[in-house]
Amino acid sequence: MEFFAFTDEEKVFKGKVRRCARERIKPLAQKYGETDDVPQEIVDVMIEGGLFRILFPKEYGGDGVSAVKLCIAREELAQVSLIADVTLAMQGLGGYPVVLAGTQEQKKKYLPKLVRGDLLSTYALTEPAAGSDVAGIVATGVKKGNQYVLNGKKRFISNGFRADMGVTFVKTKEDMGNKGISAFIYENGVEGLRVSRRLKLMALHDIVELEFKNCRLPAENLLGEENDGFKIAMRTLDLLRMSVGAASIGTAQAALDLSIEFSSQRRAFGQPISNYQAISFKLAEMATEIDAARLLVYRAADLKDKGIERITKESSMAKYYATEMAGRVVDKAVQIHGALGVTCGMDVERLFREARLPRVYEGTTEIQKLVIANMILKEAKMTEKKQL
Repeated sequence: MEFFAFTDEEKVFKGKVRRCARERIKPLAQKYGETDDVPQEIVDVMIEGGLFRILFPKEYGGDGVSAVKLCIAREELAQVSLIADVTLAMQGLGGYPVVLAGTQEQKKKYLPKLVRGDLLSTYALTEPAAGSDVAGIVATGVKKGNQYVLNGKKRFISNGFRADMGVTFVKTKEDMGNKGISAFIYENGVEGLRVSRRLKLMALHDIVELEFKNCRLPAENLLGEENDGFKIAMRTLDLLRMSVGAASIGTAQAALDLSIEFSSQRRAFGQPISNYQAISFKLAEMATEIDAARLLVYRAADLKDKGIERITKESSMAKYYATEMAGRVVDKAVQIHGALGVTCGMDVERLFREARLPRVYEGTTEIQKLVIANMILKEAKMTEKKQL
């Protein structure tokens, strides 16, 4: 039964992505196992499947930016490959700022290559001492002639080792908080930029710390106007944040599918354990929570595609609920699997680790709650003023 009113085009797309994910990407994910590399074979399949096209406008070779299709794709990919899911997300995070604020020259230079997968991208915002508090970043960009000189470190940059280019955010005006941040396009290999170390997370993927040391970028690499970086970053997250929820739904769905299969086959006291209320109620709770999260995620995506200017609250709600939901669902899946659930090498154990990360990145659960609370209190004040 359809849980959301997808258009015919979106239904066709969902079927196409599902086949690509399960028939082509899943075997490759199993072949490479958990890795902090980005295997070209997986990227090639994503390119052939046209997955990057949904992130970019038609005039640059894309299919048009679609939040719903992005969420569909991430839900399907997350069920089979963390690497594929992260790669799609980073192509969006690194490419969408160019869509939003790039000059015609910047768009012509980068967007067609990002669509084709000739370039892989990343998004360098987080720093060692500035994650949730974006205004607290200390990396700097100083204009000297027709160049900007960048200095500082960026940490937890996914696909940062493999990426050919990215968008980074630095302070160009001190003591201005988030109003003094600017966004820049950089290319891998530019002098003064290096991967200072590769990081190891509980769910393995390509993630690094970058160091800019007297890194000189041409002034034309500035995205938008100087000091517009915070707005660009937040508008980018408005689109991608809900898709984090979609990826968490994919993780949870994979855990539910494994749990249904296992509990139907595992027998105890003469019958499948799925016959016992203790297990069947868990399955019911898991399925209900997954569908509830789906409705929040696709509501936000649908509003975005309809051109609603501000969907910050809806996007944060989707991210917050879906990522927390995945943690609860996968925990139940581990319990259903018993000792096998905590055995290294089991899919459900891997999903347990993968489900934990999204509650932290692209805004922690606590930050999402803060955003939602601020938005609803602001809306309440506005309603009150109208009634006076």
